[in-house]
Amino acid sequence: MYRFLLSRQWVILTLIALVLVPTMIELGFWQFHRHERRVAQNALIEDSIGAAPVPVEELTSPGHTVPRTDYWRPVTATGTFDTAHEVVVRRRTSSDDRIGVHVLTPLVLRDGKVLVVNRGWVPAAADQHSYPQVPPVPKGEVTITGRLKADETTDASGIKDLKGLPDRQVMLIDSRQQAELIGREVLGGYVEQTGPAADSPERIPEPDHDSIGAHMAYAVQWWLFAAGVPVGWVILVRREKRDREAAAAPGAAGTPEPATAETPATPSR
Repeated sequence: MYRFLLSRQWVILTLIALVLVPTMIELGFWQFHRHERRVAQNALIEDSIGAAPVPVEELTSPGHTVPRTDYWRPVTATGTFDTAHEVVVRRRTSSDDRIGVHVLTPLVLRDGKVLVVNRGWVPAAADQHSYPQVPPVPKGEVTITGRLKADETTDASGIKDLKGLPDRQVMLIDSRQQAELIGREVLGGYVEQTGPAADSPERIPEPDHDSIGAHMAYAVQWWLFAAGVPVGWVILVRREKRDREAAAAPGAAGTPEPATAETPATPSR
């Protein structure tokens, strides 16, 4: 009664099931690994932003690539803002999802090196070719605090580094690009300035390190789907077998009754 499994229809159905099971298992592990990365990311952010601030030059130097372990580390820097080489980063959103720009102002340190400081968000100008209104920087020498970040890249951020932009506008925060524009030694990475924001650009909010997303729930769903495929296949096979047995049973609809001999009539007396 299981010879029907060799039919074209059932062979195709079985092959589909055999493909779906490992695919769903793999998708489940993909979501599970995303969950693990999110948990690790949250732990890294929490540990980093909770660390004591250190002078920025203890963690980076000209040409240095900021490692992941130093992302969001609190740092301090003392110097003078150089507004002549200030630029804005296009297509950035505020904490309430308004489109605007980030303001990058070089901070010239006491030893002459430059630190790129992201002072925060401001609304974009009325047209994309104009420079927006940017709050002024404090005059003279200042000491700032902020979170250390790595240079942005197109691969990591998905943002294309467009060419031919209006003067003093960029797409990515890249210390090497800023070193070319300024013509001085620039510390690797950049700093997101924190602290009071009165009469300043809107500060970049602290990175989210509480939510873990729904990746674990998606992983469990994929694994349940994978377990359900063979169960469903067995149910369909048993149903098909039962229907065929019922169709082949004597007296089933469409099955002719077997012929019987006629009983001779009994003569009456």
